[in-house]
Amino acid sequence: MWNLSAPWWEFVLRALIVYGAVLILLRLSGKRQIGQLTPFDLVLLLVISNAVQNAMNGGDNSVGAGLILAVTLVGANAMMGILTWRFRKLELLVEGRPQVLIHDGKVYRDVMQQQHISFEDLNKALRHAGCDSVRQVHFAILETDGTVSVKRREHPQGEAPAPAAPTIWSHPGMDEPV
Repeated sequence: MWNLSAPWWEFVLRALIVYGAVLILLRLSGKRQIGQLTPFDLVLLLVISNAVQNAMNGGDNSVGAGLILAVTLVGANAMMGILTWRFRKLELLVEGRPQVLIHDGKVYRDVMQQQHISFEDLNKALRHAGCDSVRQVHFAILETDGTVSVKRREHPQGEAPAPAAPTIWSHPGMDEPV
């Protein structure tokens, strides 16, 4: 139960190699897959975890080996978080850059194709932001975590500005409307 079949450092090395390889594979798979898991993506992650298990533990199913691997993976993830926070170039390499999908009502189809974003996915994000059409969008950005941020236009093209709403004061004597 506690006897290791290999030296402890071998488990650490195996875990770091597998962690790095899976991180690279997930980064290459694109932002949409990470931020918006479909059932297929979830199955893929589960199968990957099962596939790399033996690469990490080398057939050793002892409690000690499992604990060494768990501590190594959590430590590697924490270290990656610290390094990407501290070094901007590493953050860009690991996480990528936000990508503009729409700007002032113009859809950048090349970016959508490059990032594997379908029009259905984009329309879903626009509906969540309360936009009925692309004309209402000032910008839509694919964030590094795979989500889409949408900023509505103040006055969409072809639409008259809405009448000014009455100012509501939260407390008598305040200088700022709420």
